[in-house]
Amino acid sequence: MNARLTPAAANPELDAFWMPFTANRQFKANPRMLARAQGMYYSTDDGREILDGVAGLWCVNAGHGRREITEAVTQQLETMEFAPTFQMGHPLAFELANRLAKIAPPGLDRIFFTNSGSESVDTALKIAIAYHRARGAGQRTRLIGREKGYHGVGFGGMSVGGMINNRKFFGSSMLPGVDHLPHTLDIEHNAFSRGLPQWGMHLANELERIVALHDASTIAAVIVEPISGSAGVVLPPAGYLKRLREICDKHEILLIFDEVITGFGRIGKPFAAQAFDVTPDLITTAKGLTNGAIPMGAVFSQRKIYDAFMQGPENSIELFHGYTYSAHPVSCAAALATQDIYAKEGLLTRAASLSAPWESAVHSLRGLPHVIDIRNYGLIGAVEMEPRQGKPGARGFEVFLKCFERGVMLRQTGDTIAMAPPLVVEQKQIERIVETLGAAIRETG
Repeated sequence: MNARLTPAAANPELDAFWMPFTANRQFKANPRMLARAQGMYYSTDDGREILDGVAGLWCVNAGHGRREITEAVTQQLETMEFAPTFQMGHPLAFELANRLAKIAPPGLDRIFFTNSGSESVDTALKIAIAYHRARGAGQRTRLIGREKGYHGVGFGGMSVGGMINNRKFFGSSMLPGVDHLPHTLDIEHNAFSRGLPQWGMHLANELERIVALHDASTIAAVIVEPISGSAGVVLPPAGYLKRLREICDKHEILLIFDEVITGFGRIGKPFAAQAFDVTPDLITTAKGLTNGAIPMGAVFSQRKIYDAFMQGPENSIELFHGYTYSAHPVSCAAALATQDIYAKEGLLTRAASLSAPWESAVHSLRGLPHVIDIRNYGLIGAVEMEPRQGKPGARGFEVFLKCFERGVMLRQTGDTIAMAPPLVVEQKQIERIVETLGAAIRETG
């Protein structure tokens, strides 16, 4: 079999690529190579068909091989492959920003382009701190994240993040002045909840404790994922996000939603902010912006934040921040074509109509050996298994491999298997994803 737990002899042809977030030695001994993709499926280099149960890496929302995106990218490459956006511009950047502003929550109509979710997060944190300085509150520099939060791999994102392995190797280099809310994953009270858990809204009140500890006048922003993915699909308790918004408003603290995973239709609205009826001050995005075709991210900002910078001499730079590839013309072309697909096929809201059958299918796995929790919302699902004694993550990794052997690609985080198929998924494919996962769990001791 292609996916084995016991490493075979290493392949020297694979040595040069230092793979990200990967057990390099295990993979290079028994590689899982994806060679082609179309629709809901990958094909391996040896010709096996693999059903994509996690939208590539939470990003291929419209399915693979979309010719509309390919043609738009090709045309743009032939027209102009690059244009700077430092003191210069090109039409696609403004067209895309206007398109995105129209689907954003009200007021979030100023768009800053980045190249990834990590860059979007660091950009949003910098904007938040600089905003307070621009309005005469420069002492507001403290940032509040959350335990189990994942906000990318920049030093800012790792600092506000709460993933242990992401933090422990770089702890001495984290940003100062960061505190963390408690996470909202509580299996004791909420195991096997369907949709949002009902217990835990009070955890938002921990923000008041943190404010009292540090004083509101020192705090710039709170950043949370409406739904986290990397921590194993952690859902907000009902009312939790609204309570955070109330506390932030009370103390003039900015609220940032990291929607790199939930943005662009994942839970039945363009953004989770709309699905949960909570409007933050900044939203970070990436992944689904271009359907994964070309790296790109975007930060959505409330107009009041942008306007606070628009002061002083008109020829002066208002924000000393940006990237060489901000609003790269080819990325913009891919993003515009992606937005066309979303609009034409109704993909930004399709998850709402699939959420009920998806929920039923995922929760059908309850009662299988070692399954201790199942979580779902929109087109996101997770099955958490009891760790093996002294070997955390081993059971989850084995289940992940068995699913791949059977032709279904899922995402493993510790002993949690996460699912987030492309938004074009059909009922029969949902059934296959769940049946395959169930079979793998049954076979894993």
